[in-house]
This record gives sequence, structure tokens and C-alpha cells, in this order.
Amino acid sequence: QVQLQESGGGLVQAGGSLRLSCVASGRNLGVYGVGWFRQAPGKAREFVASITWNGRESDYADSVKGRFFISRDNAKNTVSLQMNSLKPEDTAVYYCAAGPPYRDYDLRNLEGYDHWGQGTPVTVSS
Repeated sequence: QVQLQESGGGLVQAGGSLRLSCVASGRNLGVYGVGWFRQAPGKAREFVASITWNGRESDYADSVKGRFFISRDNAKNTVSLQMNSLKPEDTAVYYCAAGPPYRDYDLRNLEGYDHWGQGTPVTVSS
């Protein structure tokens, strides 16, 4: 069983940056594709970014492409999301998700993930 813990959220002004981290315990995160999702108040959870288990491919929602960057450090069992040029519309709770092992397709689909963190809130003020 993999336990995921997000951190790094907070309050930032528009144009600022934050770096979110997703740390895994219980199993080696290095065998899992990982996705970041977000959920704004009153809205459905949506895909933000993903990275394959081997780190060879990453994918981004159009709304964050060129501003957000996903990376992984398997030695630290961590996947990070660097968020730059933040906008008020980026305000949401951000979740990381993982699994099943070695899946490297359909990472935009939240229903395909086995494990979820509890989320970290991000608020971007205008």
C-alpha cells in the first residue's frame, strides 16, 4: 500500500511561484505513474499534470502548459510540481495520485489511480 502526502501549498500573489511535493511511504514510488489534480470550490476535480513511472514522459493540461513543471526524484520517493506565473484561477486544492504499477497510459484519467493524497490548498490572490 502506498501512502501519499502533499505539501507546499499556501497563499501567493498572482505571478508568484510555489513548489508542491508529493512524498510516498509504504512502497517505492518509482514504479508508479503519478498525476497531479486539482479541485476548486464547487468544481469537479481536474487533471493538471502527470509523469510516467520511468520519468520519460510528462503531460500537462492546456491551462498550465508552459507554467507548471512536473518532475520526480525516485531516490527521495518524491514527485514535485513547480508552479510559476500563478493566476487566481489556479486556486484549488491540489492532489497527487499514483498507481497501478508501471501504468504509463491514460494518466489524465483520475479514475485510473489507486492511491491519493489528502491534498494541499493553493490560494492565488489577485
